Amino acid sequence: MSIESSTTITVPATTANLGPGFDCIGAALTLYNKFKFSHLEYDEVTISVTGVEAQKVQTDQSNLLYQAFAKFYECLQQTPPPVKIEIELGVPLARGLGSSATAIVGGLLGANFLAGKPLSQLQVMELAIAMEGHPDNVVPALLGGCRLAATGVEDERQQSLWEICEIPWCEDVIPVVAIPDFELSTKEARQVLPMEVSRADAIFNAAHLGLLLRGLQTGKKDWLKTALQDKLHQPYRKSLIQGYDAVNSAAVNAGAYGMVISGAGPTLLALTDTSHASDVAAAMAAAWQFEGITSVVRSLSIDTQGATSEEQ
Repeated sequence: MSIESSTTITVPATTANLGPGFDCIGAALTLYNKFKFSHLEYDEVTISVTGVEAQKVQTDQSNLLYQAFAKFYECLQQTPPPVKIEIELGVPLARGLGSSATAIVGGLLGANFLAGKPLSQLQVMELAIAMEGHPDNVVPALLGGCRLAATGVEDERQQSLWEICEIPWCEDVIPVVAIPDFELSTKEARQVLPMEVSRADAIFNAAHLGLLLRGLQTGKKDWLKTALQDKLHQPYRKSLIQGYDAVNSAAVNAGAYGMVISGAGPTLLALTDTSHASDVAAAMAAAWQFEGITSVVRSLSIDTQGATSEEQ
């Protein structure tokens, strides 16, 4: 096998929704998956996986990373080239931390590199959103930071455009993730949601999302405590997460502004300040342990770079 060129794409985990920002807001976290793409001379595809839960990842062409890689070439109306893919997992699977978004973004960027970078970052982003179905994970995974996505005005082709807005995040607002040792599929988490919501609930979430944006920017405690409330998805999903109420109470009592479900769950995300971060992390872990659930709890930061590439 002769390797002609290769690149390593590093993509951050993400936390989406942040309470009232259902399907429209997400933030990149300092937790990563790495994907190395090597262009091969011979006509084959090889995929290897190392890291956390590596045994759960498909190593044939049904792998989501490869599906994104192939989708890129389909959009160019080209056949995917022979490729060797090496995956190094650092983001837990099916936990609400955007593992699928890392695969989609990583696959598209790896393909773009091997194809000679014919697409811009914006075009890659649009492909990623189309594959994922919503922007809240793939956009911050690609761009970094905290991002709000909204559909824009239609262009001359009568297709909706995305408006992406970076949300300033106060450095003293610390995300603490509590990752349990059980999975929750996005499909299952969506099935419990109602098809329609009341006008009152829609107004509630609009107001709290606005307050959340200002709270994240300023770090103002009282605003964040109020802003993290939600009526569109969390009241329905929390029943799928054993120990939710206990972990929430423990986090708040230890000094968190509040706690939300990260993405579709089951990871729980608390926001707190620097001085309380370690206490909040310990309290969340202890609460789940009391429920008989093993968890990994980490204080993280907001990743500001997004997906990066290192050419070899």
